[in-house]
Amino acid sequence: MDTSFDKRAAAAGAIASTASPTEASLPAKAQRTVYSVLGAISFSHLLNDMIQSLILAIYPMLKANFALSFTQIGLITLTYQITASMLQPLVGIYTDRRPQPWSLPIGMGFTLSGLLLMSVAPNFGVLLMAAALVGCGSSVFHPESSRVARMASGGRHGLAQSLFQVGGNAGTSLGPLLAAAVVIPHGQRSIAWFSVAALVAIAVLTQIGRWYRQHPATKKTRAERPHATLSRARVAAAMGVLVLLVFSKYFYLASINSYFTFYLIDRFHLPVQAAQVHLFVFLAAVAAGTIIGGPVGDRIGRKYVIWVSILGVAPFTLLLPYANLFWTGVLTVVIGVVLASAFSAILVYAQELIPGKVGMVAGLFFGFAFGLGGIGAAVLGQLADATSIAYVYKVCSFLPLLGVLTVFLPNVEAKKAAA
Repeated sequence: MDTSFDKRAAAAGAIASTASPTEASLPAKAQRTVYSVLGAISFSHLLNDMIQSLILAIYPMLKANFALSFTQIGLITLTYQITASMLQPLVGIYTDRRPQPWSLPIGMGFTLSGLLLMSVAPNFGVLLMAAALVGCGSSVFHPESSRVARMASGGRHGLAQSLFQVGGNAGTSLGPLLAAAVVIPHGQRSIAWFSVAALVAIAVLTQIGRWYRQHPATKKTRAERPHATLSRARVAAAMGVLVLLVFSKYFYLASINSYFTFYLIDRFHLPVQAAQVHLFVFLAAVAAGTIIGGPVGDRIGRKYVIWVSILGVAPFTLLLPYANLFWTGVLTVVIGVVLASAFSAILVYAQELIPGKVGMVAGLFFGFAFGLGGIGAAVLGQLADATSIAYVYKVCSFLPLLGVLTVFLPNVEAKKAAA
């Protein structure tokens, strides 16, 4: 990155520092949305999640090379996502107290190590070790990157989280295409070629770390943190509802991310590369839904976005297991767009429920989402081995009906306006 990034970022930090010593106490008019930082962190998210989705996309090759069962495929996802989910809340809690600007490039170093190890893994055990290293990288990257996005938001928290998330979703959508174009034709060792992406991410994150270190939010004290306007019991109940909504979203997404290619191959007899193109289309729809959800939540309220994105997708998921190939493609695009709009809204809503705990909330929800994805992949893999891939999609189609629980969420925006 050139020096113009540092100049624009430093100027934005100087504007913020003249208003208040903390990011939490800055009035919205005194802040400015730092698009150079948001763009850089979104691009880093793209590279990070591209690497992760590449691993998911090469499952058919790994299954064939190592004679893996669906249960073992699920265990690879479980190892990666449980490693990430267990560490992310701990990273968030620690960095809420002691910000760590240089943790971002260090975390990407773990991802780089896992990528290189997977390219030479001789057996299933080493594949699990490589997946664990990639999970450790994600455990550092996501809560700290989410914090950077909020710091650079200028008060437009939904927009900032959407821009951050869409980078990840765009990267996720690229994984299957790159797997089809590079890894499948050239074999397992070609995975190492993507270490270039990790090195580029490390360079970008180092620049972001410099901006992060100078931001006034890194100097805030415990006493300066704002207090919640709801009782602890009300906050706990709302968090419980959000957890169930995230469960419905990510358990369903696990069925798509880990097994959609197998579903298309089994039901419609598509070749592997054609199935991966369909997965790319779904993931691109997820990216589109993500960029829509945040700004809409800033305008009309996050609770309404959560309503539509979780419960509103249920008719389409219920139809999917009975659709032909054409309508399967159409339905998965609709499901991707609608369902993806939820996460940015849920994350910002939770951060407003528990103000001053940006890293902990981001780590909790990113970690919980990854953990659910891993558990979902393992459970659904066992279900697929015991029944069929088609049956998995029939069972998962009912999960979005849990969106009705949104009725129990308090109106946080109204509480903040009243305060």
